[in-house]
Amino acid sequence: MQTDLNHALNDAVVRRLAGERVYRSGDDYYRRGRVETIISSAPGIRAAVRGSANYSVHLTSDKGILQYACDCPQGASGAFCKHCVAAALQWLDQSGATRAGKRRRKVKEPTLEDAARILQDTSKDTLLRMMLDWARSDDRVRDHLIQYAARQVGPDCGAAAAARAFDEAVGVDCFVHYREAAAWARGVGRAIDCVSKLLEDGGAAAAMELCESALGKLVNAAGAIDDSDGHIAVLRDRLHDIHWRACQQARPDPVALARRLFEAELHSGLDVFHGAVEQYAEILGDEGLKQYRLLAEAEWQKVPARTAEDRSDWGEYFRITHIMESLARTSGDTEQLVAVMSRDLSHPYEYFRIAEVYREAGKSDKALEWAEEGLKAFPKHTDPRLRELAVEEYHRRKRHADAIKLMWEQFAERPYLEAYRTLQSHASRSGDWPQWRERALSEIRLQIANAKLRLHGGVRHRWDQPQADHSQLVAIFLYERDTDAAWREAQAGGCSANLWLQLAAEREKQHPADVVPIYMQHAEADTQSGRYEDAIELLVKAAAAMKRLSRGAEFVLALEALRVKYKIKRNFIKLLEQKRDLLYLT
Repeated sequence: MQTDLNHALNDAVVRRLAGERVYRSGDDYYRRGRVETIISSAPGIRAAVRGSANYSVHLTSDKGILQYACDCPQGASGAFCKHCVAAALQWLDQSGATRAGKRRRKVKEPTLEDAARILQDTSKDTLLRMMLDWARSDDRVRDHLIQYAARQVGPDCGAAAAARAFDEAVGVDCFVHYREAAAWARGVGRAIDCVSKLLEDGGAAAAMELCESALGKLVNAAGAIDDSDGHIAVLRDRLHDIHWRACQQARPDPVALARRLFEAELHSGLDVFHGAVEQYAEILGDEGLKQYRLLAEAEWQKVPARTAEDRSDWGEYFRITHIMESLARTSGDTEQLVAVMSRDLSHPYEYFRIAEVYREAGKSDKALEWAEEGLKAFPKHTDPRLRELAVEEYHRRKRHADAIKLMWEQFAERPYLEAYRTLQSHASRSGDWPQWRERALSEIRLQIANAKLRLHGGVRHRWDQPQADHSQLVAIFLYERDTDAAWREAQAGGCSANLWLQLAAEREKQHPADVVPIYMQHAEADTQSGRYEDAIELLVKAAAAMKRLSRGAEFVLALEALRVKYKIKRNFIKLLEQKRDLLYLT
């Protein structure tokens, strides 16, 4: 890595990319120690440079050309910014190169341990002057000092200073682009550090209030941030954690806390305090949980029941539903939980969830009852998990015929390999697989015939219907390792491209004459689609097969015809030349 950057990076390159004004600013950052860390990160280096925020710089070399990136606003637009300049100069210094590219005499770099020893011998007045001087020239140091001083004055002053810091960090005047979001998030993260420090210094009550206020402000700011990398969720979770720890220490009034948590969970964005009733159950105690339940039940009365016939929009009720389920789980009452969940029976999955609750509670009869109810309400295209739960319960009761009947319904709806394998696993448990296998193959042949009739009638094919070719049969016979049967089906009715290639791979050794047309046809298709490397790989296989058949000269003629036909595809012709020794096996 260092050798690559040595070729790409020197003082002249930095000056040319930055321009004189930006170079001077970056040089100033470098001389003032603004490059806080610089580490190797293949294929280059990463550096943290302290400006108005902490910015991440990445320098690499691509064939001797310097590549650079910085997440500051100027870097986001592609400029070689002052942070890039500072990181580059720091690296040149550390790598032993001077600005002119000559070797610099090695000198010992002081460490933090060295600094600590020196500071111990420095007078208090001198240290004070140094700190104040640094604060006047460095906003980060200034902010740290002010926050520290505010906390020493008292919790109220510390809380006010932390609140100001958060307001300044979270506020945005315009939309924050994706490439600027990381720097914004780092600034907010440092403001959250102030809240955490407040908690560590004993200001639990103030920290709790600050977290609740900060979460609201974070929600308001989220709409103006391109948060593709998920920074906001991390910040939210940090505030959640500080708030929970603050509540553990402060022990606020449980009724008032319950009201605030409920209001935030029900109405705030970003899933603020999602699942709070379970996390805060011990802090809320009986009194707080009672208040939470009263508030939730009042809201719950507004939620309509949903069935298969009435699938009205449920989105607006998601939060209160989750709250009610959390309260029921906290109580440990299975029937209470089912009463909440059964308000929505609009999809087979809801029946499955209830059956799962009963099964986990050890009430398998109840679980089967709900599974059967769900299958009755949704007999067609039901949730596979609901069928599988019922099937397992039937097997446990030695009701194998009922289990296979359900699995057959699932297979008949989608007669594909995975459903075939599932049917096999269940039918084998009762020793009935041979007859079910024949029935399954007959069902696939029937559905293929119907697909062909629809195709000839001009009916558009649906995604959930079998294709008119024999792909499903070929896939099944390959799964069963009956390559000859799979080959016969492919010859009789065709199959998908990937199955043809699987067949060719299986038959290549014993039947080389069968596979050459397959390889040649797919190689040409790949060439037309620009997948040249795949095409060459198939041509190499075809050449080897023709060589074993003593028909190498015939293959060369076919290859030359391809070369002429696709001569304008220069990359394809180039790859042909590179593989000449494997292709021209006469």
